[in-house]
Amino acid sequence: MPKFEAVSRERHAQKKWRRYESYAFAAADALTPVVGAELARAALSMPCAFLEQSGRYTLVAVLSPIPGRNMFVGPGGRWLGSYVPCWLRGYPFRVVTEPGTDKFFLCVDEESGLVVEGEVAGENFFDAEGNPSPALKPTFEFLSAVERSRRLTDLAVAVLAEAGVIRPWQIKLKSGQGEQAVSGLHRIDGDALNALPDGAFLKLRKASALFLADAQILSAGQLGIFEQLAKFYSQPAPPPAAALPESLDSFFQMSGDDTIRFA
Repeated sequence: MPKFEAVSRERHAQKKWRRYESYAFAAADALTPVVGAELARAALSMPCAFLEQSGRYTLVAVLSPIPGRNMFVGPGGRWLGSYVPCWLRGYPFRVVTEPGTDKFFLCVDEESGLVVEGEVAGENFFDAEGNPSPALKPTFEFLSAVERSRRLTDLAVAVLAEAGVIRPWQIKLKSGQGEQAVSGLHRIDGDALNALPDGAFLKLRKASALFLADAQILSAGQLGIFEQLAKFYSQPAPPPAAALPESLDSFFQMSGDDTIRFA
């Protein structure tokens, strides 16, 4: 289980951290958050959807239709897509916000195996003067920018929800065991979006929500990646990581409907 602790001189001055060398840490993540700042690229690589929790919707990248499995993580922990969501690229760090403020705190997963003792090779958390190290500062800046985008994204998603254009996404998973519905995900209803009165449409535009809506609709065309990944994994001996194409997104031919066919 992850154990995120705030990075501090008292706790981490005598420790180091290592950069991840594979995406095995995300192998069980069927969904991961995405933010508006990365959506233009994410939507061309993987389906994106809305996840409803306690009456609120969150924008997520769909990494697999199968819970507990990330189909983009291949042999040796290699990422098989052309884009890696920011939430994963920041590992083992995460930025959290102090409630009621705009102050960000950098946290690190101390159960990641990437936080090590000071005598072990790795990156320093702090320099000799006690300031964030040159390696740590860009990580904090990157994740802070992601968090700022997340706030704006959440506001835009809330406006979409208020407009009533987020609807359940009926995805079907077909395999040798029959047909199974993939539940829990939501999408933009394009017809409902186009039918909005001018005032509601203007509100979406002012909240920068129209881009999110269009990108989510566009990303639905990436559902076919899972059918192709299933074929890849079903080979008797999947090719080693070195033999894989740089981007399986460009290698595969995509289908354009909401049905995923697994052999």
